[in-house]
Amino acid sequence: MSTITVLFDNPGPKARRRYRLLAVVGVLVAALLLWVVVGKLNEYREFSGAKWSPMATWSTWRYYLLLGLWNTIKAAVLSVIGATVYGFILGAGRLSGNRFVRWVSGAVVEFFRAVPVLIMMIFFFGIYAYNGVFSSSLNPLAAVVTALTLYNGSVIAELIRSGVHSLPRGQSEAGLSIGLSPGQVLRSIQIPQAVTAMLPALVSQLVVILKDTALGTVITYPELLQQGQNLSALHSNIFAALLVVAFMFIALNWGLTWLAGRLEQRINRRGHTAGEALAAAPTVPGAEAV
Repeated sequence: MSTITVLFDNPGPKARRRYRLLAVVGVLVAALLLWVVVGKLNEYREFSGAKWSPMATWSTWRYYLLLGLWNTIKAAVLSVIGATVYGFILGAGRLSGNRFVRWVSGAVVEFFRAVPVLIMMIFFFGIYAYNGVFSSSLNPLAAVVTALTLYNGSVIAELIRSGVHSLPRGQSEAGLSIGLSPGQVLRSIQIPQAVTAMLPALVSQLVVILKDTALGTVITYPELLQQGQNLSALHSNIFAALLVVAFMFIALNWGLTWLAGRLEQRINRRGHTAGEALAAAPTVPGAEAV
């Protein structure tokens, strides 16, 4: 008979009373902290109409927030495309049957996963500016996209490798048994299934790319956070400006997560849809003689 192992027993009456007491204390402490923060903000007149009225003007949105939003989306889209292509290439390399290709891909992935994104942005910004690779207006964008592509592409490559290794061994054996090469099995059978299985993790990485574009403010890339800081310097309303910027980031990430969820549902429905029924059962040769 198998035994069921549990981490914790069900709490008794005393434990439940203690948990309720701790919950009440936690709520009171949180309310006290909120009251102190709101009081301090009110003391510095952060809720006054003079600091919030610029957020309702078209010029603020046209020249600051919408411009920063466009730059954030542009950098994120380019980085997502680059990281996806780069990640799939390196992921396939890490699963290659060639030892040299597998070793080189693994070394590249581990290196770029270990280097902080901000350091890569500063490094590539200096390299591009010093060598005149791009124009001065494109240098910040190129550095942001390069750093995000290399880092997040390496993470995606690891996701692909772990997703393929999590598949049942019979998947590859079935492909090999019908005459497919190991490369064809990887491209046609394993990676498509691995992508579906690791879609939630991929979505999380895409959200990370979107948020990490804010690091571009260090190299003067005019993304959403930088534009929010410029706006707050103009009107001396840092709380209002950064709060609006925070809600815009939340809306972007929520929309991306929602779209990915719908895509996952669509892929799952297509994967579990049965094919059309045969009009008649196939005839087995020699069955009449049995």
